[in-house]
Amino acid sequence: MHVVALSVDIHLRQVHSLKEKRSVIRPILDGCRHRFGVAAAEVAYQDRWQRAGLGFSVVASTAAHAVEVMDHVERFIWSFPEAEVLSAERYWLEESHAW
Repeated sequence: MHVVALSVDIHLRQVHSLKEKRSVIRPILDGCRHRFGVAAAEVAYQDRWQRAGLGFSVVASTAAHAVEVMDHVERFIWSFPEAEVLSAERYWLEESHAW
């Protein structure tokens, strides 16, 4: 089992309210959930208009598949012109054979 988490920090320079922010963030999160089967949520800066911290995770049977899915997620996020990606970091969960 391979688990990868992706943390993405974005700047939304054209956004002027939390309502506008939601209208930009929702298609990103929903699109990633439906297209790539990942868990997705806004995890930071919920009270700031022009900033968002997004979190994604995937569980896969192979490391290669997990990397491929996260590559697709990152490219999808970069495809939104209204969202400037400031940083993107991946985290791997260490495998434990507890069963």
